[in-house]
Amino acid sequence: MAMDPKFRTGCEIIYEKCMGLKEGERVLILTDDEKLPLGTALYETAKDLGAKPVLMQIPVCGVSGQEPPAAVAAAMMEADVVIAPTCDSITHTNARINAAKNGARIATMPGITEAMFSEGPIKADYREVARITEVYTRLLTKTNHVRVCTLGGHELHLDITGRAGVPSKGVYLNPGESGNLPSGEAYTAPLEGTTNGTYCIGNIVLDGEMTTDPIVFTIENGRITKIEGKNAAKVEAMIPEHELSRSVGELGIGTNPMAKLTGVILEDEKIYASVHVAFGTNTSFGGVIKAPSHIDFVTLEPTVYFDDVKVIEGGRLLVNE
Repeated sequence: MAMDPKFRTGCEIIYEKCMGLKEGERVLILTDDEKLPLGTALYETAKDLGAKPVLMQIPVCGVSGQEPPAAVAAAMMEADVVIAPTCDSITHTNARINAAKNGARIATMPGITEAMFSEGPIKADYREVARITEVYTRLLTKTNHVRVCTLGGHELHLDITGRAGVPSKGVYLNPGESGNLPSGEAYTAPLEGTTNGTYCIGNIVLDGEMTTDPIVFTIENGRITKIEGKNAAKVEAMIPEHELSRSVGELGIGTNPMAKLTGVILEDEKIYASVHVAFGTNTSFGGVIKAPSHIDFVTLEPTVYFDDVKVIEGGRLLVNE
């Protein structure tokens, strides 16, 4: 399959600005049946830039957080750079963790669309994205208690005492650095079993269409106990029937001003001053939950307090340095 030229600029930004690709480096492009055109573009561009690329294609599995085949995990261990344009996320898998520990620079791109390759968050000023991401990563690290206030007077209380903030800056230049592309988020793993309250999201894509009917999660002792709203049954169906898949695994803050609401979580969770709460696996960033899934839910324009200091309000990040 020949490369579609409209993807070339995005591929060059990824390799040259985000990954710091060097001539002769071993590059593994992991893609699936649906994202093959993007995988092919990344393969051809890596070859043109003097790298040594390998393209691996797998079926769409339908569940984010599921481990890739053993052959893929082995190939990731041998690569200098791994790029993964796939439908489902490998970000929170042991394969990604182990490859990073072995020194690979990794960019995961779950749900990446063709539009993201030519416009939007991939073309952000990643120096500024990295700067503000680091600011909020440091804040998360030194914070004990987080209060997230969402639509309708809902409040979620999370204990992150002793849990380090993690930056996903979109720039992975050093061995072992990894994260999403497009990127821009600071996140952490709340202490398991401690999150309580209600969390409301006002926008979600279901059956391929955006809906603004609110969904409210009731969370008790770190676990979803109730999902309410017109589309509650459809949201329930998104979460695998596994006890740990209902556990709060992540709190994240979006830091990319170019990201827009698209219905693709890869971009939605990067929206500037948004918050996302994920349920399921968090072993890749300091937690102890290993579930068969990791599913994020984004809320826009929340009000957020770190240890009773307001840090997010009205679509703005209030701390700048």
